[in-house]
Amino acid sequence: MRDQAGNQGGSDSFLSTGFCSWNKADRLDQHVGLDVNSFHNNAKRKCEDLIRQGQSIKHALHKQTDVVKNDYRIRLNASIDVSRHLLHQGLPFRGHDESEESTNKDESADASDKEQMAVVFRFVDKYGVVKERFIGVIHVQETSSLSLKSAIDSLFAKYGLSLKKLRGQGYDGASNMKGEFNGQRSLILKESSSAYYVHCFAHQLQLVVMAVAKKHVEVGKFFDMISVLLNVVGASCKRKDKIREIHRQKVEEKISNGEIKIGTGLNQELSLQRPGNTRWGSHYKTLLRLEELFSSIVIVLEYIQDEGTDTTKRQQAYGILKYFHTFDFVFYLELMLLVMGLTDSLSKALQRKDQDILNVISLVKTTKCQLQKVRDDGWDAFMAEVSSFSEKNNTGMLKMEEEFVDSRRPRKKTGITNLHHYKVDCFYTVLDMQLQEFNDRFDERRSLDHQLEIYLDNVKNDERFTDLKCLGDLARVMVETRKHLSHPLVYRLLKLSLILPVATATVERCFSAMNFVKTTLRNRISDMFLSDCLVCFIEKQVLNTVTNESVIKRFQDMSERRVHL
Repeated sequence: MRDQAGNQGGSDSFLSTGFCSWNKADRLDQHVGLDVNSFHNNAKRKCEDLIRQGQSIKHALHKQTDVVKNDYRIRLNASIDVSRHLLHQGLPFRGHDESEESTNKDESADASDKEQMAVVFRFVDKYGVVKERFIGVIHVQETSSLSLKSAIDSLFAKYGLSLKKLRGQGYDGASNMKGEFNGQRSLILKESSSAYYVHCFAHQLQLVVMAVAKKHVEVGKFFDMISVLLNVVGASCKRKDKIREIHRQKVEEKISNGEIKIGTGLNQELSLQRPGNTRWGSHYKTLLRLEELFSSIVIVLEYIQDEGTDTTKRQQAYGILKYFHTFDFVFYLELMLLVMGLTDSLSKALQRKDQDILNVISLVKTTKCQLQKVRDDGWDAFMAEVSSFSEKNNTGMLKMEEEFVDSRRPRKKTGITNLHHYKVDCFYTVLDMQLQEFNDRFDERRSLDHQLEIYLDNVKNDERFTDLKCLGDLARVMVETRKHLSHPLVYRLLKLSLILPVATATVERCFSAMNFVKTTLRNRISDMFLSDCLVCFIEKQVLNTVTNESVIKRFQDMSERRVHL
């Protein structure tokens, strides 16, 4: 039953009989009434209270005091902080035992091998700074170019992005990615002709060094023997511990004799590191450790040869020891250390997220110049290193003026001296192979002839544009000085140069991070949840910018909550 309206007009008209006197404004005023507690005004307030969540009927039944809301906020913040810590560390949100009495519940373990594609965006932010951000991983049923292209289309559609605005793409050297006619590269170029393709520079560098191992027989033999060594010595924790212990004793002896210095960070514990198949830089670290731990490794190999219980391992240890005492081993060890040392700086530079393509091209050119200089003038210094290692470790040395004897055909005369063989056939040949591979694979240089006279006149006398080291610095200063507004085309050219992908190192790191997040006990984690966890784990700096308040607001807006903040 509704309240009586008294002298208020129009009550029945608005409820049952209808109202047609719209031309008489006083009739509407009479209906509203002069009293703030009139029927119309009371009904209006009740309607507003009904549509306001905090004043709704449902919440009126569960009206919270300030204490209840404060306790609820504390619980939410605690849950967010715990979740943030777990995401930071790549830890599961539960355990692995789902039984009723368990205090450590989680999903059950299984074995799931899924093909995953990681996607990273490279862009220039509003401050002119180059950024690379991991977007997520996509589960693909197969790794054909069409399947991968379809997955990328779905990802772009999900975030409201357009391939038409793509200005660069970079992958490794797999045919399904870089294929000129049917690879993913070509499929994207058909849709966006401006998406310039760059073969990952880090992958190209790896191919450059690997090419020598494949083409030069003696270098290939050297790395085969290193592989056998790692299987014999590196496969056993006991043997690795023995190497560390022997090395520690030698270091202590040298310290007591005053042969080496002591200090913070010096004389750290070392072990023989097994190289990764996809990271050629790890091979360089392995050879460095081999050189430093050589005498300790020899002692362990002699122990395996004499005392080992596995016949195969004993025979392998004998073969390695025999090879270790040859001149060839020392020669190729020092040669590979020399070559990899020259390319190691370039390899590390390629791992940087903010690296731009012009700077990388300059670094490639510098590395080629260094290789050429060593090839022309580095023989004597190189042989000094070989002689020093041989004398220190009592390995075999050759007289360079004597005739070279081919170990594969020892009875056949070669007609050349040791000097000619090792200097021309080995030293020069290996370095020439390196230089040729650099020339063949790093061909990304392109000449750009643009009319920049007005821009150059504008900034050449501006002190703020001095001491710039790379294109990234130039883009940043242009934004700081607001010259990106007065020279938009120049700034656009800079951005296009900066966003070209240099290497896929960030993507490789994403797959490495997956080993931390998707463990054996978390193999049944869903694809979307895995991708979200990886984004939080990899992009920790971005996660830190997300406040608890923004998370609480998003949580409140997702659905109806019993406690409304």
